[in-house]
Amino acid sequence: MTESDRKADLHLYLQSARDALLWKLEGFSEYDVRRPLTPTGTNLLGLVKHVAGVELGYLGDTFGRPSGEPLPWVQDGAEPNADMWVTADESREQMVELYHRAWAHADATIDSLALDTIGRVPWWPDHRCEVTLHHAVVRVIADTHRHAGHADIVRELVDGAVGMNKGNENMGPGDSTWWENHRSRLEHSARQADRGA
Repeated sequence: MTESDRKADLHLYLQSARDALLWKLEGFSEYDVRRPLTPTGTNLLGLVKHVAGVELGYLGDTFGRPSGEPLPWVQDGAEPNADMWVTADESREQMVELYHRAWAHADATIDSLALDTIGRVPWWPDHRCEVTLHHAVVRVIADTHRHAGHADIVRELVDGAVGMNKGNENMGPGDSTWWENHRSRLEHSARQADRGA
């Protein structure tokens, strides 16, 4: 496999996670893309904001390619967790456009450097801050897929919509009644197991 083939594989998995994450925003109100649905505040648009910063950091700054994008939520003195939610003054369009610019910047890094290029993660300790481009891309893929999984759950909690990406639900067959019965069966099984423990 050539380096070009390896880069194409990496890019395919990265782009599939990017697309899935943005797809989860479709059809939602400003409230629904921002509303916190877990005790720690996980929300759809905050996930997009976070992964945009991740791409710009790991696939930009780490390789001496700062994007110039202002990211005040990751600067020294920023409020803790500020990259995981979107203020009322930050629009959905701004966050989606930022994410698209982050893709373009990250993709240019991947395209222009060899996978064995060494970078330095500025926010890691000096004794372990060196990474290859390959390592950084795999890390970003893993992080983006992890957050796309969070988005799957958050979206399902809001309106019941499920699926891997547009046009591919990747779910077993069954109508809403089948899924209600399935969930009830799982609940019953969990309660039985708990009584038996």
